Amino acid sequence: MLSGKKVLLGVTGSIAAYKATYIVRHLIKAGAEVKVILTPAARDFVTPLTLSTLSKNPVLWEYFDPKDEEGKWNNHVDLGLWADLILIAPATSNTLSKMAAGTCDNLLMGVYMSAKCPVYFAPAMDLDMYRHPSTHGNIAKLQSYGNIFIPSESGELASGLVGEGRMAEPENIVDFVQDHLKKQARLYGKKVLVNAGPTHEPIDPVRFIGNHSSGKMGVALAEAACDEGAEVTLALGPGSVRPGREEINVIDITTALEMNEVCENEFPSSDIAILAAAIADYRPLDPAGEKIKKSGNKLVLELVENPDILAGLGQKKSEKQFLAGFALETNNAVENARKKLNKKNCDLIVLNSPSDKGTGFGYDTNEVILISRNESERKLSLKNKKELAKEILDHIISSISL
Repeated sequence: MLSGKKVLLGVTGSIAAYKATYIVRHLIKAGAEVKVILTPAARDFVTPLTLSTLSKNPVLWEYFDPKDEEGKWNNHVDLGLWADLILIAPATSNTLSKMAAGTCDNLLMGVYMSAKCPVYFAPAMDLDMYRHPSTHGNIAKLQSYGNIFIPSESGELASGLVGEGRMAEPENIVDFVQDHLKKQARLYGKKVLVNAGPTHEPIDPVRFIGNHSSGKMGVALAEAACDEGAEVTLALGPGSVRPGREEINVIDITTALEMNEVCENEFPSSDIAILAAAIADYRPLDPAGEKIKKSGNKLVLELVENPDILAGLGQKKSEKQFLAGFALETNNAVENARKKLNKKNCDLIVLNSPSDKGTGFGYDTNEVILISRNESERKLSLKNKKELAKEILDHIISSISL
């Protein structure tokens, strides 16, 4: 859920500030881009050099750099707009009070007051401070503003006491943020089935019938669905492209019959199915058990038709399910795609043409036309397949009632 997100980490003056280094590492491991802002007091507990090295971004703590003769300044408004989310950890009692009252006396508070993104805060303080009514009041007030409270944990505190007030462990903080983002995502609680890549139909143990599909488009769609909080199953044909999300359930297949079996098994429990794989239309009737040797100028193969996976799922589709298929056409493209939409009972056909520059098999880019059940057309211009996948998924989400 944090992949590609811009996270601004605010660190305040607590002994727990040293744990910010681990938070940065966990955020980056999750795929986030991280910038760090310190309060002046936080510099007594953790060095800017350490955090800048880990985050690979300059660490900020003041509006103006006195050494900068050009008069450049750290614009709190721009920083607040840059962030997809703000995480303040540790958040001291003093900082909670400032956030609740709107006291804007340092760069972090300026960014907080300017931000329009979600703000998470993880308090860290001693036992009695954490229990104090003013602390509970400030936490409640911040939650009423829409900020997200990450509860402190119990354990040994800096004072030597044992109890509540200890900042949540870095991995727990990052897990909390990811779980919260997932529950806010548009496809949370939904199951999505995607297939991708080619199929290889064996002629003999070393040869096969296949195509040039890379699987990039389908993998990008699976990742986009995962980023929207869905539980994703990806039936993936042979190739080198694999998803970068550990949460995606990848089922590796080789042949069309294997792909058909996976899709038939997974479709009944799926809310959305997106069939982007390039399935071989035919397979050899009787593959040789050993490598075929040269025996003349010709080799005749008898082929049989593979199952039409999209049509099969279309026959079983319920009213609550959404089925999208891909069509690759070289002539009468839109007309043929519309016929495919109706014949196979799809809700959407994604039409692409391999004849256009930068589109089709193997490219990192593509352009498509979305043809919906009402036969409306929407062209998505040439762009990276990851960006295109998000636009296709946006279209699907806007077409269904979640």
